[in-house]
Amino acid sequence: MYKTVVVKYCAKAKEMAEQVEKVSNQMAQEGYELVTFSTMPSAKGILVFKESGTADDAVDNEADAE
Repeated sequence: MYKTVVVKYCAKAKEMAEQVEKVSNQMAQEGYELVTFSTMPSAKGILVFKESGTADDAVDNEADAE
């Protein structure tokens, strides 16, 4: 299962990095891992997480092994 989180407006890169780190750590505690991250022209960030230990992980691992 995937989950998307939008982080608030951050005009400076350091502030954005702090927000991404904070949200990523919170989501890791809930069993999710960060898959991708994008910044928008509005200076907001979109983080996409995937639930750890899902069936998708097994498929991804098999593809990596080939």
